[in-house]
Amino acid sequence: MAVDILVRGAGPVGCVAALALRSSREVRLLQGDAGLPAFRPIVLSYASRLILERVGVWRALAPTEIDTIHVSLAGGFGRTVFDARDAGVPALGYVLEYSALLHALRSSVQDLLVQDEPEARCVVHAEGAAPEAGEKRYSQDALVASVRFAGAAGNTAFERFTGEGPLALLPTPGGYAVVWSMRPARARELLSASEEDFLEALARAAGTRPGRPLGVAARAVQPLVLRVREKCIAERAVYIGNAAQTLHPVAGQGLNLGLRDAWELAQIMRGAEDPGDAAVLERFAARRRLDSGAAIRVTDLLAQAFLRTNLFAGAALTALDIFPAPRRFFARRMIFGPSALP
Repeated sequence: MAVDILVRGAGPVGCVAALALRSSREVRLLQGDAGLPAFRPIVLSYASRLILERVGVWRALAPTEIDTIHVSLAGGFGRTVFDARDAGVPALGYVLEYSALLHALRSSVQDLLVQDEPEARCVVHAEGAAPEAGEKRYSQDALVASVRFAGAAGNTAFERFTGEGPLALLPTPGGYAVVWSMRPARARELLSASEEDFLEALARAAGTRPGRPLGVAARAVQPLVLRVREKCIAERAVYIGNAAQTLHPVAGQGLNLGLRDAWELAQIMRGAEDPGDAAVLERFAARRRLDSGAAIRVTDLLAQAFLRTNLFAGAALTALDIFPAPRRFFARRMIFGPSALP
C-alpha cells in the first residue's frame, strides 16, 4: 500500500519536513548515505528557531546566540550594525555545528526512517542538489575554520566585505567560526599555510574589532555555486532545500530558506485530500516563489557586489546605518522571508 508522502533525504530539511507532516499525513523518510563534514558551522535564523520549536527539537540544541551583526567594508568607509532589539526579535541568529542539528533531528525521526523506498502519493525531494539544476560557479571558494581569539567572542557576529569576497566571523563558545570567501587558489594556499601565516592573513582581512586571532583548527575548503532548479515541482513530486536551490553562504540564507520550504509544504499539505495533486503542488510553488526568488537574488548580489571597494558600497552601508527603517526591514526580511513585507 502506498504511503501519503515519502521524503527522500534525511538531512535537516528532510527531517523537518517529515516531522512537520507526520501529525496529518502518513510519512516515511528515506535516509541517504551522505557523510558528515568534519566542521560545518551554520546559522539558524529566529524563524528557523520557531520552526524547530514547533517540531519539538529546539530544546535538544545548545547554540550560541547572535544579538548583533557588525557589517563593514575592508579598505573603505561605511559600516552598519544590525541589532536584535531593532529587528524586534530575541536574537538575530543562532550558531551551531551542522552535526549537532542533524543529530537532534535524526533522534526525533527514528520511527519514520526506511531503507527501502515505498510507493507514495507524493515524493518530497530533500536529498541535496539535483544534477539537472542550472549551475553558476562563483569565482570563489569558502575557507571554513574554527579560530580561537583573544577574549570571549560574546554574541556579536561580523560580516566583512573584502576585495576577494565576504568574510563571516560567527561567535562560538571557543572563539569564532570563520567562513571566508576568496579566490580558489588563495583558499588552497591558506588551507595549507602555517598557523602563523593563516592567522596573520585573517587579522588583516577581519580588522581590529573582533580582536586578535590566536589559533586555528578544522580548516576546510568548499566550492561555491548557485544551483537553481527551474521548477520546484513535478508530477507527484516536490523539491525543497538544496534540491530546489543551493545558495552562496553570504547572509546565511540557504538552510533557513530550506527550513521555510519544509514548513510551508507541511501547512499546504495538511488539509489536502491528495498531497500529490497537481493543484496542491502548484499552490506550494506559488507560495514559495517570492521567498526563494528574493533570497536567490539577494545572496547572489551580495556575493559579488562588494568585490571591489567603491563609493556606492560604502554609501549603501552608511545609509543602512543612518536610517533605522530600511535596516529593520532588511533584517526581518532575512529572518522571516516575505512575511516581513508591509
